[in-house]
Amino acid sequence: MAYQSIGTAIQSFQQSIDHILETTANLSEKTIRCNPTEEEWSIMQILSHIAEAIPYWLGEVETVVATPGSKWGRGLQDPARLAAVTDTEKLSVDEVLKQVDELKYKVESGLGKLDEETLSKESPHRNFAKFGNKPVSYIVDHFIDDHVSGHYDQIKRNLSKIKW
Repeated sequence: MAYQSIGTAIQSFQQSIDHILETTANLSEKTIRCNPTEEEWSIMQILSHIAEAIPYWLGEVETVVATPGSKWGRGLQDPARLAAVTDTEKLSVDEVLKQVDELKYKVESGLGKLDEETLSKESPHRNFAKFGNKPVSYIVDHFIDDHVSGHYDQIKRNLSKIKW
């Protein structure tokens, strides 16, 4: 059984994306590109990460659904993950915001066809010692829905630290 229904997960994800877009809508490019501290990501880095990560996790869901028992996941040092946050000066804020907005439809399209039986199928994470076998619903809840919600909270924290 899923942690939450797929409809609830999709709706929650879309709401988080809407909150992110509403929060960033009237920010200057300077604010979006500002790092609150040396260790923290800028809002632009967060947005770029979301635009890269969610399609990755949708692909992992597709792979696990198509081939039950196949390994899924990646580490923090994954080259595509790292590039999404280190190369943001080359990216247009408007284009990245558009990509983030489009994720609402990609997630609905990619996950909307899943049923409870599919969501309950388990597969091993590449880092089995840390994550073990998890159902597809775990990938959806943790790496898609909760992931974006956590980044929305991160954007709000950043804004509270940036000197206007």
